[in-house]
Amino acid sequence: QVQLVESGGGLVQAGGSVRLSCAASGRTFSSLPVGWFRQAPGKEREFVALISRYGNTYHADSVKGRFTISRDNAKSTVYLQMNSLKPEDTAVYRCAADYRITTATIQISYEYDYWGQGTQVTVSS
Repeated sequence: QVQLVESGGGLVQAGGSVRLSCAASGRTFSSLPVGWFRQAPGKEREFVALISRYGNTYHADSVKGRFTISRDNAKSTVYLQMNSLKPEDTAVYRCAADYRITTATIQISYEYDYWGQGTQVTVSS
């Protein structure tokens, strides 16, 4: 079992930056692929980014060049650095993990067994 806890969300101005954290406990973190998803009111859950057990990163087209996912295995934490924020980035952001995630399944939310509770990011214009 894996427990995930997000933090770092809040209210920011358009053009600003926020860094979200996803702290993990249980199992072996260094071998755990971890992704970020978001969901805004009236929209379906959307894949944002993922970092693999090997350190490979994947970012959705909507956030490429603005968001960066990273991990610190010593701290068992995955980060999502969000720059140049836009109002359309407003959503609940959740981290998700599963040892079985592959390159073919990274964007499929139901393939992830472990989820954090979510943190709200609100971008004002």
